[in-house]
Amino acid sequence: MSGIRDRIEAAFAGAGVTGCLHAAHIDGPGQVAVRADTPVTLASVFKVPLLIAWHRSGLDPAEQVTLRPGERSGGPTGIGAMLDPVTMSLRDLAYLAIAVSDNAAADALLDRVGLAAVNRAMAELGLTGTTIRHGGRDFAATMAEDAGGPDPALLADPAVLARLRVLDPARTNRSTAREMTRMLGILWREETPGAAQIRRLMGLQVWPHRLSSGFPFDDVRVSGKTGTLPTVRNEIGVVEYPDGGRYAVAVFTRSASTAFALPAADAVIGAAARLAVDHLRARG
Repeated sequence: MSGIRDRIEAAFAGAGVTGCLHAAHIDGPGQVAVRADTPVTLASVFKVPLLIAWHRSGLDPAEQVTLRPGERSGGPTGIGAMLDPVTMSLRDLAYLAIAVSDNAAADALLDRVGLAAVNRAMAELGLTGTTIRHGGRDFAATMAEDAGGPDPALLADPAVLARLRVLDPARTNRSTAREMTRMLGILWREETPGAAQIRRLMGLQVWPHRLSSGFPFDDVRVSGKTGTLPTVRNEIGVVEYPDGGRYAVAVFTRSASTAFALPAADAVIGAAARLAVDHLRARG
């Protein structure tokens, strides 16, 4: 096993990141682990636990919610970037929260479900190392507070980054790579309500530059959820092969560089996942 770990570590180092990875055969015992039990910040990966809790809540998926400018969470995608009031159902908010990582949609859903319900759902599923402390609106608010202002340029200063609560797993939404692959296994084995719907939404995620980049095949399906914060690039997902092989993968990275655009740091998530999955497939 040390050989595959060394290759994954070399990939992380070559991309200028440190990483935590866990890959597991959903229908078998095979696994690859690199710091898989180290606490990590989830960033927008927290939206998958949120959807699990929503499906366990009994709320009506067709319930309509109106999100108004000035009241809803901001963000670069989806409703958060729109200018006018938007009314849609809870299930359509769930779609936007996963497919384009819409913070406004996710926070509206979290307002209806409640943080306590999300953490209760994780505990009931045995994911005791996974804790959700806040929603998307709190990421921006606490970053501005910790940085001393809302100017994004402040986030290029390593001294400022060291103060950010959102980058500290002890003070933000956290889990481990191993627990996230366990959660994916629960979804792909239909062990919680709404699993099929969540799988569908993860399959509609639009971002191809991380996990999917490692599996550029027409007959291989990749369903995932990304997470991004300053120096943080994450993705969890499931890779499904036409022969029936199903592999849960979770990759969490921190970059040495504070630059926002780091294509190599994005791509290494797919590269490391491919190394791990190829290893699992070679071992049967």
